[in-house]
Amino acid sequence: MPAHSDTALTDADASARRRRLEPDERRAQILDCAIAMFGERPYAAVSTAELAQRAGVARGLINHYFGNKRDLYLAVVRRMVTLPRPDHMTTPTGTVRERVDASVAWLLDTIGEHGSTWVKVTGHEGIGDDPEVQRILDEADDAAADRLLHMVGLGGSKHGDELRALVRAYGGLVKAAGREWITRGSLDRDQVHALLADMLLTLVTTAFPKIERGT
Repeated sequence: MPAHSDTALTDADASARRRRLEPDERRAQILDCAIAMFGERPYAAVSTAELAQRAGVARGLINHYFGNKRDLYLAVVRRMVTLPRPDHMTTPTGTVRERVDASVAWLLDTIGEHGSTWVKVTGHEGIGDDPEVQRILDEADDAAADRLLHMVGLGGSKHGDELRALVRAYGGLVKAAGREWITRGSLDRDQVHALLADMLLTLVTTAFPKIERGT
């Protein structure tokens, strides 16, 4: 009898957890559809009514979970530029070139996950010159710079501010190369990888040491 009660309690707990997850799942479903739609068309052409229909939810749920369309777009921007948690990543080891190659592969995996939506978001093709979008992108650039410095073995440098500035400048090349690959198709992933790896290797072996030496 006690075993039966324990089983019933476990089943009830599992059922309760499933019910608690349902709103999160609905929110994730709406966000996934929004990511796809903002990647397919300009911001002004995205209709929340059509989005609700595609997501299979009532239109009011979009307002409930995200607010207005701008708020939903801001959620898309955050999703596009949010990095995996450090404990979900493996810090590369090996030679400098191997660490650089692994770091670039990570960058391209991040870009390629959502392709055209990432390009549009980082290229300000959404709602234009919006201060909140810019703030999110600036914070993401800083976080990505910190992560990249850690991956190439320079996370604890006393010249962190200068090194992050160089990586943010390198980030402009990453965004431009991503556009050539994803949007224009003028370069394939291997070509973009070679370009970005060569430039990052130059930063790591030439530019960074100059900063470290104070020259």
